[in-house]
Amino acid sequence: MATTSTTGSTLLQPLSNAVQLPIDQVNFVVCQLFALLAAIWFRTYLHSSKTSSFIRHVVATLLGLYLALFCFGWYALHFLVQSGISYCIMIIIGVENMHNYCFVFALGYLTVCQVTRVYIFDYGQYSADFSGPMMIITQKITSLACEIHDGMFRKDEELTSSQRDLAVRRMPSLLEYLSYNCNFMGILAGPLCSYKDYITFIEGRSYHITQSGENGKEETQYERTEPSPNTAVVQKLLVCGLSLLFHLTICTTLPVEYNIDEHFQATASWPTKIIYLYISLLAARPKYYFAWTLGFGFRGYDENGAARWDLISNLRIQQIEMSTSFKMFLDNWNIQTALWLKRVCYERTSFSPTIQTFILSAIWHGVYPGYYLTFLTGVLMTLAARAMRNNFRHYFIEPSQLKLFYDVITWIVTQVAISYTVVPFVLLSIKPSLTFYSSWYYCLHILGILVLLLLPVKKTQRRKNTHENIQLSQSKKFDEGENSLGQNSFSTTNNVCNQNQEIASRHSSLKQ
Repeated sequence: MATTSTTGSTLLQPLSNAVQLPIDQVNFVVCQLFALLAAIWFRTYLHSSKTSSFIRHVVATLLGLYLALFCFGWYALHFLVQSGISYCIMIIIGVENMHNYCFVFALGYLTVCQVTRVYIFDYGQYSADFSGPMMIITQKITSLACEIHDGMFRKDEELTSSQRDLAVRRMPSLLEYLSYNCNFMGILAGPLCSYKDYITFIEGRSYHITQSGENGKEETQYERTEPSPNTAVVQKLLVCGLSLLFHLTICTTLPVEYNIDEHFQATASWPTKIIYLYISLLAARPKYYFAWTLGFGFRGYDENGAARWDLISNLRIQQIEMSTSFKMFLDNWNIQTALWLKRVCYERTSFSPTIQTFILSAIWHGVYPGYYLTFLTGVLMTLAARAMRNNFRHYFIEPSQLKLFYDVITWIVTQVAISYTVVPFVLLSIKPSLTFYSSWYYCLHILGILVLLLLPVKKTQRRKNTHENIQLSQSKKFDEGENSLGQNSFSTTNNVCNQNQEIASRHSSLKQ
């Protein structure tokens, strides 16, 4: 296993042999740890008060490209090709239609790479998964194109408040564009951040306090003393360390694949099957807690004047593990991808936004059949869970003991249903996925269909424009009554169950 071939560097092959992990995974983790240390150096010696934005852009880009080459070898050229051609499209096409052309090209290029990687080179293997970083770059390319279109072509009165906040008013230079897409802080595993947030960080304007001037525009009033991120970093590093330890010591002893083991299926009792299903999927989550806990950057001060370091938060662990509904789980997992779907697709389509958002979500994820099987199951589970909640929850509000009983039951059902749903994302292929579902007699599928047939389902309306002014900096949850976005965010959020290489910490808060 440790001798798996790689297109990246073989410098760490002895370490790979020692820890008995594929060389690509070792390269990936070591590069992320190196980037974490580089972030400290970047903040200390290339602070915005000590050096120019030009130098910070150059260093961030070169370090990012070096890490990509170390991990993926010549595959890393795809990152430059995708970014370079997209920039040319923006310059040539112009601000009126460039967001459409960039969208089609970036998503098309990503899809071609996913198809060739899965069906031509390395089906079912996670090594050298260069399409993972490309998924994040695709998000950045499409997001920035839409933000430039909003800022340089559309009128302010046509924009929602969130679109107005993110709008980019000038065309970025090639260096700024490459730095945004390929910087060492996010090239390997993301998550997505807005172009304005990134430029604000590079230029050192994160700590400026602004106040509306007489002309109604924001004007810099003064600059507060830069807060120290040390406490927040130590706390998050502790969570990351515990998550990684749990993953390395527990996950390998509780493989999801054991759910379809013939001996286990033939001999295990139903309570044992249910408990193992939950525990095996629970053990698969800490690597993503490790990857996404650190977040990205300074987000201002709370009402008590304390600094907040969660500008780009991608998950909320406590809410995930205590979820009592599918919606609660999805709202707190892979948050930035769900917001990307909302910003580039759902808010911008006038015809069948739900269907179009689903199509985008499905294409962006990739081409393994297990992804789509999980998505279809997830739609059914989400609709059934919403129908149950709408029809029964109001009977359990009072007294508090009854509500506690309801919360415990819905927690158990939600955790089992989520585990049942995402198994195909881990197994990838149709045959093992159907083997698992058949061993459970498709019981939750049948139960979900019966719920939808027998219980009245409230019709939902499309999201109103008034809901589109959610503060993006806070990454708030979507409207509870909205079906479509919850369903489509399911597809995006469960992508994390299949990117085994994304086991590196979000380190950018060290740089703010």
